Amino acid sequence: MLLTDKAESKSESSSPKARSFRAPGRVNLIGEHTDYNDGFVMPAAIGFTTTVTITPRADRTVSVFSTNFSERIDFDLDDRNLKPGHHWSDYVRGVAVALELAGHRLNGADLTVKGDVPIGSGLSSSAAIEVATALALLENAGLRLDRVEIARICQRAENDFVGTRCGIMDQFTSCCAQEGKALLLDCRSLEYKLLPLPESVRLVICNTMVRHALATGEYNKRRADCERGVSHFAKERPDVRALRDVTETDLEAARVDLPETIYRRCRHVITENTRVLGAASALKQEDLKRFGHLMNESHRSLRDDYEVSCAELDLMVQLAQRVPGVFGARMTGGGFGGCTINLVGAESVDLFKREVAEGYQADTGLVPEIYVCSAAAGAEETTSNEHV
Repeated sequence: MLLTDKAESKSESSSPKARSFRAPGRVNLIGEHTDYNDGFVMPAAIGFTTTVTITPRADRTVSVFSTNFSERIDFDLDDRNLKPGHHWSDYVRGVAVALELAGHRLNGADLTVKGDVPIGSGLSSSAAIEVATALALLENAGLRLDRVEIARICQRAENDFVGTRCGIMDQFTSCCAQEGKALLLDCRSLEYKLLPLPESVRLVICNTMVRHALATGEYNKRRADCERGVSHFAKERPDVRALRDVTETDLEAARVDLPETIYRRCRHVITENTRVLGAASALKQEDLKRFGHLMNESHRSLRDDYEVSCAELDLMVQLAQRVPGVFGARMTGGGFGGCTINLVGAESVDLFKREVAEGYQADTGLVPEIYVCSAAAGAEETTSNEHV
């Protein structure tokens, strides 16, 4: 009997232990479509997260089960011909491929992925699964990387494997955010400042419950438009590497030489960078009225110059701006559906939720989801003590 107990104890202690890692989605307070132009953004992590639970394997197979989709996919880390399948699993496979290409040899594992970041809402469910996967795979291989490098690798996975030409904002926020703070990020240098959000306000996210099919294609077109603008300025100024290097004065001087669409795309990015820096200054001074005004201006620019809004987003913003106690409202994320972000006085949140939900449903027939958020912490291990 004693021998049996000892054998069972030894077997249990030597069995692989599961570890869990969570990474948050994010909401961008201001600074849209500036990240891939080497500009400035001001995101915050939110309480919606993706959790990846990982158990080691003895081989080089990665087996991934999604509880959200009730699907399992397997892939071999030694397969040099892994291709995207336009499937949720691309984010996991893409991270594994990017890590290996960066010289980090991984080990096989069983992964379980579970997330509550609303998919297709512009709250970066993709970055959440990428970052949680990267942390899990690295820890499983006994590897340690700087958080900024993890963000870079996850961005590379989405750019090169998934095929979305996103900037680094989403992955960086998921990696590096802190509770109670917005993050002013320079997307060129990756220097950042943490800005405390006043306790008197709430970040209220309104989900339009629509996601128009052209979103991904139009996102990539906008990036191409920006690159056309950069090429124009770089002909005369080799120091221009991104729209970050172009001033409003430069842009106006070149207006007659630029196609109207390219001019307006550039104008949004250049003026949006100015708005982000102004918003940071306003936040430091707790000038919420000024901060909200800049949010409203950002939405107008996204709607008219960058043309990434839609009727549902515009309606949601209009409804929000009518509610007393709302400082500012704008679309957030890539556009063509998804969510708005609203800066709302804490005492006005209940009124806001009621007025916006009723107005939106009456006009569209859709019941919006409204999330009252605070700025959350970045990615971390959540394995309970008994499993460590």
